[in-house]
Amino acid sequence: MFPYLLPKIKDAKEIYLALTEKPEYPGGMHELITYIQNRIQYPSNAYKTGKQGRVIVQAIIDTDGSIIQPSIIYGVDSLLDKEALRIIQSMPKWKPGSQHKIPVKVKFTFPVRFTLPTD
Repeated sequence: MFPYLLPKIKDAKEIYLALTEKPEYPGGMHELITYIQNRIQYPSNAYKTGKQGRVIVQAIIDTDGSIIQPSIIYGVDSLLDKEALRIIQSMPKWKPGSQHKIPVKVKFTFPVRFTLPTD
């Protein structure tokens, strides 16, 4: 995207979807996926009843890189949804996104997949 086509920063409280520099998880997207996969603690009741699927969590990456205001935008089961929120909330800080070199809040969507092992 061309910088002159991006919106100018009007207010530090605005949340951006398109910007000059996207937020970055420490180590990149592969490390983000690994982080999520390694942190899943499958809820025992969900495991016993065969619940599985993909929970979609949306959150804001704040100007300091912390994850704030996580919420479920597509849930599977209350136990799996709660676990997905726990994982996203426990994430380390990101390199924040910026607009014209000024850190800004950015909305980000995280898929968290719960898959039961196949025999």
